[in-house]
Amino acid sequence: MKDVHHAAILVILLSNAVKAGTILLYPTIGEIFAERAGVLNLGVEGMMIIGAFFGFIVAHVSHNPYLGFLAGVLAGGLVSLIHAFISITLRGNQIVSGLALTIFGAGFTTFYGQKWINMNLDTAFHTFNIPILSKIPIIGAILFNQDIIVYISYILTFVMWFVLFKTSVGINLRAVGENAKASNAMGISVYKVRYLWTFFGGIMAGAGGAYLTIGYAPFWLDGITAGRGWIAIALVIFAMWDPIKAIFGAYLFGSINALQFQLQAAGTTIPSAILNMLPYLVTFIVIVISSIIVKARHIQPPKELGIPYSREEK
Repeated sequence: MKDVHHAAILVILLSNAVKAGTILLYPTIGEIFAERAGVLNLGVEGMMIIGAFFGFIVAHVSHNPYLGFLAGVLAGGLVSLIHAFISITLRGNQIVSGLALTIFGAGFTTFYGQKWINMNLDTAFHTFNIPILSKIPIIGAILFNQDIIVYISYILTFVMWFVLFKTSVGINLRAVGENAKASNAMGISVYKVRYLWTFFGGIMAGAGGAYLTIGYAPFWLDGITAGRGWIAIALVIFAMWDPIKAIFGAYLFGSINALQFQLQAAGTTIPSAILNMLPYLVTFIVIVISSIIVKARHIQPPKELGIPYSREEK
């Protein structure tokens, strides 16, 4: 009986880890594609919290979590266009623009979110089993007893991997990130490609934020994203700009996040401050290890990452 009880706790823990990882998986994939196009967006945290805010409000007012999720996705995408305009059209400093976007997101949601603090949603995404797959011992209960947003993340990850490495769209995208001038000479619209994938990065960050406040923690608090956007940026390096590898990184951090909440709920003697610090400590360790691996394998980020492109320059 004790073994069965422990197995049940493990299933619950890992199931929550998948949900927590999904929050990170969406923005990580989005940032991978933005960076592959040569656009560094450090505003992921800002786009996530904007998506979380609008997703929560629309879900709360409409009593429809799916409508709220779409609102969060759209909000993240629209905010990303600010960064796109500054960094692509105006050829501004991408690091400064991204940081400004994060500050804007935090300030905007703090100012307008006061009346919503500590409010809870009375609606949520429906969890349902996938026939046959959900019957697989342990794994079925963890991976295939989730909600539709989690299932979409599974499919989207593999679809985007295929798009990136197996289609002409992906070839053009990677070409722009490696050599924008040569891509333009080949007839590829550098501006269009960068705008498109920066916007995609925004909608994915918005999706992660919206899932946080609708599917994972259905309430509103100031700064509810709590640095998850920065973790997503770190996961891009961990994943070596590969969507498939991003799954492992996202679920690793999801497991740590779920574990800290489980330990706090169990009344552990470990101070809560230390538990809350765990995801960020692991982020630091992962960045160091990933950087060493990337260097050892001679894996390079896109050559023109963060470099503004001007069609007029020779």
